[in-house]
This record gives sequence, C-alpha cells and structure tokens, in this order.
Amino acid sequence: MKSDLLMNFAVDKENKTVSIKREFNASLSHVWSAWTEPEILDLWWAPAPLQSKTKFMEFREGGKRLYAMVGLDGVERWSFFEYSSISPKTNFKHSATFCDAEGNANSEFGSSYWDITFSEKEDLTVVDIHIKRDSFEELQKIIEMGFKEGFTSALKGLDKILAEK
Repeated sequence: MKSDLLMNFAVDKENKTVSIKREFNASLSHVWSAWTEPEILDLWWAPAPLQSKTKFMEFREGGKRLYAMVGLDGVERWSFFEYSSISPKTNFKHSATFCDAEGNANSEFGSSYWDITFSEKEDLTVVDIHIKRDSFEELQKIIEMGFKEGFTSALKGLDKILAEK
C-alpha cells in the first residue's frame, strides 16, 4: 500500500483556475463511486469537523446535487452542482454554486466550473481536477476562505474511506 500519494495544488491567477492532481490508493471503480454516489460523497466531501448532507442528487447530464456543509453548531451552508457532462469512469464536469436550502443561487460568490478526470496509474487512481472561476476576485475569495486547506482535509477523509474498502 503506497503511503506517499501525490497531491499537487496550483493556482493560476492569470487564467482564474485551480488545478489539483491527487493519487488514491484504490481502484478506479471505488474512487469513481466515491465521487458520484451521494451516500459515499457525504462521508468525505466536507472537511472535518463539518459534515456533508445531500438533500438530493441526480448524477446525470443536466442533473443536480443540492447539499449542505453542516457545522458542529448545526449551521448549514448550502451549495448545488449542475452536471453538464459525464463520461463514465473517465470524466465529469459540473458547476458549483453557493445557494440557500431551496437551491436559489447566491450571486455574491458566482460559480466554480469543475472538470474532473479519472485515470489509472499502476495500482493507483489519479484524479485531475481543474476549477475555473469567472473572475480573479472570485478565485481570490474562495482561496481566502480556505479552499485549499478544506479540500485537502476532505481528500484525506476520502483516503480513510477508500482504505476501508
């Protein structure tokens, strides 16, 4: 079992993007399931000690996932994904937008546009993530909110779940 898994995180201010490359010590089918099935996604999507709670999810082109990150104080911070493209076990794309519990977008933050690619490398699965924002100011805002630290924490939670499979 490999313990020094690759984790690259890069910000390209000029192109308003974040790129993340992460290896997982698990099969492609297990990693794909962890990203696409709400029961598994909720176990790791929020950084500890927050928890993810999916209200509904339709993983299909044109489908949505409405979910909250719930703090220890019970405060819910809502977001939704809109899936625009799905190539099974290879790639999917979605927008991510902060919203209220009914899915009404919060225009203050705009949306992130995620392009997530899955591949195999020996006995590992590699996930390449490219996230684009509409403006540098929006990108800067999510970075200042602690996106890198939070997402890194969430991915470590995914490692634990995959190790149990």
